[in-house]
Amino acid sequence: MKRFWFLLIMNGLTLAALAAPPGPTGIGYARALKKLTDVMVTDVTGPCGAARYYAYANLAAYELMYRQQKPAGYVPLTGLLRGYSLPAHTAPDPAIDVEFGSQYILLRMGEELLPSGYLLEEARQQLISDSQQQRHLTSDQVSRTRAYADSLVRKIVRYAAADGYLKTSGMLRYTPDDKPGTWQPTPPAYSETYEPYWATLRPFLLDSAAQFRPVRPVPYSAEKESAFYQLAREVYDTTQALTDEQRHIANFWDCNPFFLNQKGHVNFGTKKISPSGHWMGITSLVCEQQNLSLAETIRWHTLVGITMADAFISCWDEKYTSNRIRPETVINQQIDRAWRPLLQTPPFPEYTSGHSVMSQAVATVLTVLAGKSVAYTDVIEEEFGVPARTYRSFGEAAREAAISRLYGGIHFRDSIENGVRQGEQIGRFVVKKLGLNGQAASMQATRKK
Repeated sequence: MKRFWFLLIMNGLTLAALAAPPGPTGIGYARALKKLTDVMVTDVTGPCGAARYYAYANLAAYELMYRQQKPAGYVPLTGLLRGYSLPAHTAPDPAIDVEFGSQYILLRMGEELLPSGYLLEEARQQLISDSQQQRHLTSDQVSRTRAYADSLVRKIVRYAAADGYLKTSGMLRYTPDDKPGTWQPTPPAYSETYEPYWATLRPFLLDSAAQFRPVRPVPYSAEKESAFYQLAREVYDTTQALTDEQRHIANFWDCNPFFLNQKGHVNFGTKKISPSGHWMGITSLVCEQQNLSLAETIRWHTLVGITMADAFISCWDEKYTSNRIRPETVINQQIDRAWRPLLQTPPFPEYTSGHSVMSQAVATVLTVLAGKSVAYTDVIEEEFGVPARTYRSFGEAAREAAISRLYGGIHFRDSIENGVRQGEQIGRFVVKKLGLNGQAASMQATRKK
């Protein structure tokens, strides 16, 4: 009889364990982050600014998760991030709900940082309502979680305010150089240059903006026998004979936050995500595909955000150091006055390719975080009318993002290839600085058990 009751109890415990709800995944977190991305599209946020916003918003969620649960793979960032020091945290509060808190803190950071952050208030109020009605959080849980998250928001916003970004708006207006081979505004808008002082911002992990300056670009020359002229000729010839696949690749990785359309005498803009938004979206879809926990989802997004931010600081330091002319200007002057690239030329110097630097840096970090090559289908551009593409790895996607700039007619080959090398150096530095290789090995072993 005792054996019967023992087996009955054990069977009941087993069924209860099977029926117990799993720990929270990162799906809700990724959806909350997408709301920030949508506001950045509304604001026409460029690649540098978007990377900065993503870094700080995800950092706040990372701190909330780390201080309440100290999950595997998390490390204290005080002492690792430049100029970053938060007060020592107290013991975790059991009344704080990290699933609600991580989404709430993202939305609050967006409200504080984004120019149109007020658009997130409705989503925040809906999150509070859903957490009480669907997840049955008590009023005490909600209020204490909000109070704790708001205290972290204030600290991270103060940290962000000291990075030098606010000072750039008061700096002298950038005037293009008139020396041969230097950057000039390009059609159709002939816009002022974008973020000429971005390299003055405080990096997150890099020692300085100039830490990973690439080799010097091929020197400018108008001589038809010169190496530079051959680079320009390659861009021209390539864009004259694009295959349908190459056109798709160029458009897929365009990521132009504001495309100026011209219909006769009428101009109107089309808004899309930035390159930063594209790679943040990739991070979200792979986290969901891999069914990562909420803690891991937050960690991946935070490290990708920090990597993107430092990659753009490094790249923009080089851009305004070499101040190199764009293919469109060269080709119009020396080869074909009527030529236009497939993609609109971005309003900043050419060398190195920002897509190449940032994509490779992020792909390097994501590959280490995953501990293996991850195949995925990228549907990020579908909402903008561009069909999905499938990749066997992050590295394959990064390489394609890089070469897409040649197909698009907006970068020379040396800018692309040296940009990839620059991004690889940055990614490896992030991995080493945060000890990610050791963490990845340890977590892979844990998963196998």
